[in-house]
This record gives sequence, structure tokens and C-alpha cells, in this order.
Amino acid sequence: MQTFRVRGPEPTIQHLRTRFSAPAGRAERSPDAPPRKDRSVLAPARVVGARLSDAPSAAPIAVRDRLYRRLLAYSDAAAAISALFLAVNVLGEDSLRPASLLTVPLVVVASKLMGLYDRDGVVLNKTTLEDSSAVFQLATLLTLVTWLLQGVMVDGHLGRDQVLGLWGLLYVTALTARCLARNVARRRSAVERCLIAGASPAADRIRRGLMQTPRAKAEIVAQVPLDSDARRHKEQMRRLEETIRRENIDRVILAPNATDSDEFLDTISVIKSLGVRASILPRLFEVVGTSVEFDSLNGLTVLGIRRLGLVRSSRAVKRAMDLLGAVIALIVIGPLMVAIAIAIRVDSRGPVFFRQTRVGREGRRFTMLKFRTMVDGADAMKGALASRNEADGLFKIATDPRVTRTGRLLRRLSLDELPQLVNVLLGEMSLVGPRPLIVDEDCKVVGRHRRRLQLTPGMTGPWQILGSARIPLHEMVKIDYLYVAKWSPWTDVKIMLRTVPYMLRGDSM
Repeated sequence: MQTFRVRGPEPTIQHLRTRFSAPAGRAERSPDAPPRKDRSVLAPARVVGARLSDAPSAAPIAVRDRLYRRLLAYSDAAAAISALFLAVNVLGEDSLRPASLLTVPLVVVASKLMGLYDRDGVVLNKTTLEDSSAVFQLATLLTLVTWLLQGVMVDGHLGRDQVLGLWGLLYVTALTARCLARNVARRRSAVERCLIAGASPAADRIRRGLMQTPRAKAEIVAQVPLDSDARRHKEQMRRLEETIRRENIDRVILAPNATDSDEFLDTISVIKSLGVRASILPRLFEVVGTSVEFDSLNGLTVLGIRRLGLVRSSRAVKRAMDLLGAVIALIVIGPLMVAIAIAIRVDSRGPVFFRQTRVGREGRRFTMLKFRTMVDGADAMKGALASRNEADGLFKIATDPRVTRTGRLLRRLSLDELPQLVNVLLGEMSLVGPRPLIVDEDCKVVGRHRRRLQLTPGMTGPWQILGSARIPLHEMVKIDYLYVAKWSPWTDVKIMLRTVPYMLRGDSM
């Protein structure tokens, strides 16, 4: 008879006993448990190493996953047909033939092969921006196929404008449709019930992360401590399984102290055999980020860690993106900046611009420009207001009395940051990067986190879209460090796109 070892805290033991004593395919339910479709249960001898056919059904999880997959498939098909119609019938004088409907199965199959329907079932934060690079490849593929098969699909001949229009329309409509599909699926699906298996500090971090990520639509309903003591492993696993059954858990989030023990591997096997989702919070990625390459040595998986910082070619790409973006932005919003300057002068006495010394790349100091949002001489008043500071490590006051009427509006929409485009042109700042700290704040950053200075500081960054005023300094420098560790052009594009709604909602103080 096959045996297994388990991990978990006290409240979970009784339930594991109940679970193991239940016959396979039928589980006893606590009288206090909320009603839910039954989840079949494995016999205790078959939990570890069970065949896929033996796994319990986990109906609520399957319903949620199926809802996301179907709505995403419908959205991809609708986006493809809409883009084809607009590109062929509107941008030109041609028309679609019935054979163009072959685009529907083509786009669905291609999306499936690219993994565009599988990620939502694995992750908590289901965001469309993570699909942007794969959707770009999908749009390129469909445009090429349409151009090659235009004799079958189109009554006429596609011109250059139609082909380029189809490419752009496929990309934009697919992303938009997938975003709408996820919003619908999020509203129609139940809240994902999560259990944290691990230490309390990690559990607190996960709770904060879920609270600040409403797209996840998940809640922590239970916690089971785990430790590396092999002698207590079986008892912990009994408690873990009992809690999963009692609380109707959809996902277990593992936050272990170590990830290389046999006990931890058994824990994952038990969770997967119960038909619930599993996520891991590894300490490894707090140092290396997610920019790793999976290597295989005769079946042995090895993680290749990329260098910290950018090679010369990557730095050139990032600088080109900065110059192009800054020039276009200054041309487009130049009149708005002139209007803001006039409003500042009319509202209060003092200069239009506020200049402040910040610490830039490699620790070099530079003068950062902002539109003045406070009364002239506000720095001299900082000491008197120190007792009202609301941020940890930074100086932030929600209702700062030094802020002018115009400045309050500029801060709410982050328009006071626009003069930093000049700093970007001068190479002192980047469009996206680590937060530029003042000298006093920079002195508090020590150890490996100082490597955040290997990239040029940015007008926006991951700290901005997370709500910069709400993040303590010690957490912000970790976020900046991980941004440096996993930089890519797509990362910058996604952060810039995410910054816009935060600015419009006034969350970016």
C-alpha cells in the first residue's frame, strides 16, 4: 500500500482524517460548509503518484477555467472577423467571400497552440497586457495567411494599406476583445478561495498583494503553517488536506522556507492530486527576477540566470525608445504644457518649474524638473510638517497644506511630471525605470538593492502603477531591483500602458 507524507497546521488535521476515511469518489462535508458541487476524493493509498484518471473532478475550478477559455475564444473569433471586415470592406473597395469564415477556426487553433487560453487557469492576476507579445505574433500570422490566401478569402485584391490596416486592426481588436472577455468572465465567476501554506510574514505579503490587485478576484480564507521538519510532515499534510476540504479551497499558495526538500515535492503532489490549483511564492525570484532561461541536461532542469543590468545593445534600444517617445510626447502635449505654465503663474507667486536634486544612474546626481505644485519656499516648511508624514521612508502627506489649487489638480493627474520629458531628452531620466530618489532617501538604500541604480531612473515604473504613495521605501527598492533584473522592451511598453489609467483615476500620487 502506497503511503505519503503531508504538511500543514493544527486546524487542518481533523479534516484530513475525515478526508482519508471517506470512500473514493465521495467526500463527507462539514455541516457548516457552504453548498457546493461535490469534489470526488482519492483513497488514501492513491494520493501520491495517482494517475490522471484518478484525480478528483474539482467542478467549481473547471467551471471557472472553462468560462475564461470559451469567452477568450469567442473574443478572438469576433476580433478576427471584425478586423477582416474593416480592412477589406472599409479600407478598400473589396469584399469578403464565405471562405473568410475559415479565419474563425484558424485564430482559435493558433491561439490555443500559443498558449493564449491556458495561462488564466494557472495565474491569479489575469491581465490582458501579458498577452500582448503573443497577440502581436498571432496578428502577424493571420495577416500573412490572409495575404497568401486572398484569392480564396477576398473578392478582389488587397492593397498595401489594407494589409497594414489588417495587421494593426487584428492586434488592437484582439487585445480589446480579450480585455472585455476577461472582464465579463471575472464578473460571472465566483471569488477564488485561497489557502496560504507557509510562514506568517509571507502570508501577510500575499494578502496585501491580493488587496492591491482587484483583477485577481481572490480571497484568503485559511492559512496552514509549514516547516521543514520531516518528522511533522505527515501530520501537516493531514491538516492541509482537511482544511482544503472544509473550506472548499480553489487554490493553495505555497510560501515555503525552502523548495528543494522531498517533503515540499510531496506537498505539491498532494495538492495537485486533490484537483485544486497551486501557486508558489519562491524566495529565489526576489533576487533573480523572472528573467531566467530553462535549460535541460539529460532530463535535469537547470535555470540559467541572466545578467543584472543591460548589455550595450539593449541599452541602445531603451535609449531609442526614450528619445522617440519623448519627442512625440513634447510635440503632442506642448500646447498643454504652455497652458499649465500660465495657470501656475496666475494661481500663485513663484517660478513655473520646481527643481530638485535626485540620484540617477550609477549614483550620479542630476536636477529633476517638475511643474511647481506648492507655494514658493515649500521646502523650508518641511520640518514643521514632519509629524504629519504618512509614508514609510518617504515624505508624503495626503492633504499637504503647501499644495496650491492648480497644484492639487496637476498632482491628481500626474501632469506635474511632464517637464521630466526634458530630463529624458538629456539622458538623465528614462520614460520607464526605477524611481528617482532624493539624496536623503537614497542613503537609506543599502546592499544588493543599490543595483537598482544600474538603470536610468524613470518618469514612471512599476512603483507608479502600484500606487507610489502607498508603498514603503524598503518595498519600493525591491520592486525597482526586480525591474532591473527582468527588463525587456515589452516590460516598458506594458508599464507605460498601465500608467495611463492610473493617472486618469488619480491613483498615482
